[in-house]
Amino acid sequence: MPPRSEQWPPYVRVAPWLLIVGGLVWNALEPADYWGDPLLAAAAVLAGALLWLRDTVAVGVANVTGILLLSTQDGSIGTGDGYLELANTAFAALLGVGVNRVVARHGQRLERVRSVAEAAQRAVLPEPPGRVGRLAVAACYRAAQDEALIGGDAYALQVTPYGVRGLIADVRGKGLHAVGAVSVLLGAFRESSHRVADLAALADALEDSLLREADRLSEELRLEGFITALLVEFRPGEDAVRTLDCGHPGPYLLCPGPVPQGGGSRVRRLDAADPGLPLGMGGLGIARPAPETRPFPPGCTLLLVTDGVTEARDAAGEFYDPVLGLAPLGPFAGPDEVLDALVADVERWAGGPRDDDMAVLAITHRAAD
Repeated sequence: MPPRSEQWPPYVRVAPWLLIVGGLVWNALEPADYWGDPLLAAAAVLAGALLWLRDTVAVGVANVTGILLLSTQDGSIGTGDGYLELANTAFAALLGVGVNRVVARHGQRLERVRSVAEAAQRAVLPEPPGRVGRLAVAACYRAAQDEALIGGDAYALQVTPYGVRGLIADVRGKGLHAVGAVSVLLGAFRESSHRVADLAALADALEDSLLREADRLSEELRLEGFITALLVEFRPGEDAVRTLDCGHPGPYLLCPGPVPQGGGSRVRRLDAADPGLPLGMGGLGIARPAPETRPFPPGCTLLLVTDGVTEARDAAGEFYDPVLGLAPLGPFAGPDEVLDALVADVERWAGGPRDDDMAVLAITHRAAD
C-alpha cells in the first residue's frame, strides 16, 4: 500500500518538483559549488515519504537526468567530481524509494490493525435498523481523533415487548476501560430491555450490571467511573415518547414548521424536570426519578446526542447549541438529513479537531403509510 498522497493538500504533490527546479537552477547558476544538491536530495526523500512509488521514481529519474545534463553542459562529465555528483544524486533517489517502501509497509500494517478495529466497532456498536414500524432511525459516531474508531460514547435501539427502546450514553474516561464499559452497558441493555417493563427498572438493571463489572476494576475506577445515559421508549399506537434522564444532556425535538426567522424547523430541547444521577452512582442512595412522557407527533424527529455535540467550542470558546444551529437548516425529510446537517454544522462550528467523541441517534416518527 503506497502513501496516500490524495489525503494531502494539492501543493504536496508539486513540492518535490519545485525543489528539483530550484536545485537545478541553483546548480546552473553556481556550477562550481553545486549548492542546489540539498534541494534535490530533499525532493527525493519528500516524494518517498508522501507520494506514490511511481511519483517517487519519477522524481528520482528527474534528479539524475537534470544532474547529468548539467554535468555535460559544464564539462564535468567523465571527471571524478562529475561521477561523484551523479552518484550522490542516484543515492538520494534510491533513498527516496527506500523511504517509500518503508512507509508503504507501515501503512499496510496500519490497515490490517484498522480492519480489526472496524470489526470490533461493528461488534460493540452495531448500526441500528433503519426502519422500525413507524420509526425511521439513523445513527453516527465520530471519534475525537481520526485514528480512533470507538471510544466511550454509545447508542442502541431495541424492539421489545413494551415497544421500541433506545439508549444513548457517555462513559467517563477514555481508552480500553471506556470501551469495556460500553460493551457491558450495551449487552445489559439488549438483554434487560426485553424482560423489564418499566424504564426506571431498566435503568436499575443497567446499574446492577455495571456494578458487577466494577468489582473487577481498580479502586480508582470504581470510585470515579460513571456513565451518563438517556433512555427513551416508544410504545405502539402512541404519538408520545417516554424518557428517563440519568445525568445526560436532554434530547432535542425537531418538528417541521416556520421559525421566527422564517423557514427552517422548530427545534427545542426536552430537559428533564428532575435529572437523575448517572449510572454507577446508585450507591449515593438518591432515588431515581420517574420517566416523563412527551408528545412525539408524526413528522417530528427526536435527536439524542452526547456532550461531544453540546460541548463543541468555536474559536471564541462558545459552546455549540443545536437549537440555534439546526433551526435554520430545516425542514428535514428524515433522520439521515438531520444527522448530515448536525455533523456538518458541528464541524463548521468547531473549525478543527474536537476534544471529545460525538455520538448521535436520530429517530423520526413517520406518518402512517
